[in-house]
Amino acid sequence: MKMYLARRNFLQLTAAATAMPAAARRAHAQAQAYPSRSITIVVPFPPGGSTDVVARIMAEHMRPLLGQAIVIENVGGAGGSIALGRVARASPDGYTIDLGQWDTHVGGIIYALNVDLERDFEPIGLISINPQLMVGRKTLPADDLKGLVAFIRANPGKVTLVSQTAAAQLSGLTLQRLTGAEAQLIPYRGAGPALHALVAGQVQLMVDNVPTSLGHIRDGAIRAIVVSSETRIPQLPDAPSSPEAGIPDFIGYSWVALLTPKGTLRLVGDTLSQVAVKALENPQARERLTELGATVVAAGPETTAAFLENERAKWAPIVKASGVTLD
Repeated sequence: MKMYLARRNFLQLTAAATAMPAAARRAHAQAQAYPSRSITIVVPFPPGGSTDVVARIMAEHMRPLLGQAIVIENVGGAGGSIALGRVARASPDGYTIDLGQWDTHVGGIIYALNVDLERDFEPIGLISINPQLMVGRKTLPADDLKGLVAFIRANPGKVTLVSQTAAAQLSGLTLQRLTGAEAQLIPYRGAGPALHALVAGQVQLMVDNVPTSLGHIRDGAIRAIVVSSETRIPQLPDAPSSPEAGIPDFIGYSWVALLTPKGTLRLVGDTLSQVAVKALENPQARERLTELGATVVAAGPETTAAFLENERAKWAPIVKASGVTLD
């Protein structure tokens, strides 16, 4: 009797597999063999920015775990929305990954996107969170925020503030509102080119993520004025926090997450998520991210999805009310 039941179950499973559409069978087989070729991580900004730095750290430590090459593709322009379209239109097979962050998946609501931020992507994992900071060129005639505000007020519309992303532009406008000091916003296509301009003395101020600016601050090429967090951070012990600088409401954080196109098979998404978490368990990866001022999170798909939903609910009305637009 047991043998008969086992045979009947086997025949039922075989019949079900045979009845499965050919495309579904191929997709399932491909998912089981995943990955079988190189994977592309799409970075929504030019090389040199903090998102690009995180992408390269993740690629380095995910590569040996996946057993395949990982290619970094920098797709800049339109605040990251071009990269979003590139990923959303890609085949949902796990070979094209979006390295999303605040500007693309929250600040992206200000752009005329041809994608749906909530429905066109599958969250894979939240990598890290880090505060922003105001930095200035080394020849700036101000040592702290109080001196900077006085300098800007004495030169209305003449002090230049980089606006390289939606987050930077929003932070700059928020700082101006809180201090009453209006600078001239200068648009750039990404943090890398913007930071180069700041170091070269072509612009005077920039709101940036800690990973991008940290090395230049330590080298003395630029100076840190205020960190947009509740407390000082270990990487910049001499830079005052927002409350210490007298602007307790100037609090802003950036984050980095992995996402795939909607429709990616759960088996593939789970593989990527597990590999990302495993990569972030590597002491070298954690140390490099921490040294850059990031707090490693290493969350899975469900936690990441809830985090993104909360971020959009929190920031959408603020972004829309700010009047920030795509230059």
